[in-house]
Amino acid sequence: MRRVSAAVALALGVFINSQAHATIVNEWNSIQPPAPPVLKQVHVDPKTTTLLVLDFMNSNCGVKPRCIATEPGMAALVKEAEAAHATVIYSFTRGKTAKDVVKPLQPKPGIPSVVAGPDKFLGTNLDTLLKAAGTKTVIVTGTAAEGAVLATASQAAYRGMKVILPVDGMSSGSAYAEQAVAYIMTNGPTTGAQTTPTSLAQIYFDGQ
Repeated sequence: MRRVSAAVALALGVFINSQAHATIVNEWNSIQPPAPPVLKQVHVDPKTTTLLVLDFMNSNCGVKPRCIATEPGMAALVKEAEAAHATVIYSFTRGKTAKDVVKPLQPKPGIPSVVAGPDKFLGTNLDTLLKAAGTKTVIVTGTAAEGAVLATASQAAYRGMKVILPVDGMSSGSAYAEQAVAYIMTNGPTTGAQTTPTSLAQIYFDGQ
């Protein structure tokens, strides 16, 4: 009986040990990143497209080099959206207002906004604003990529909207986080079918 118990214990130990070595953490450094998504030129209808400008605050974007680098391109995209009369909606982190947005992206008076955590649909009227604007497509930009962009873009996709994701319009403290979001949004269930990866310079508003 003791021999049987010892054998069982040994087998169990080997099983547990093998399972411990099969985790993603153990494999972390050996994983090769998948091929990057192909960035596509997109033409959007300004009547049914909303540009989401998420959490470009002085307190986060203003101190992150990767976010600061997105500001000129984002400022140009906002101007293009406004010139095409597309809907533009901002979000602010809790406790912040329009005056706390980085200077190149300061919203004009009257621009709609929401204040929330990473998921801008949660506890806000964002869904109501989008429906009122007749939105079928959202262009999702912001920081952090793994926070506001991922959570809000995913929710938009789950709600049946098309998602345009300019990879140089989202940022984080690290390139890895941006890479992870680009992969998840373009390969995840539902999000993969609803998301078009692009760059800021490849977005065109029809009619311009």
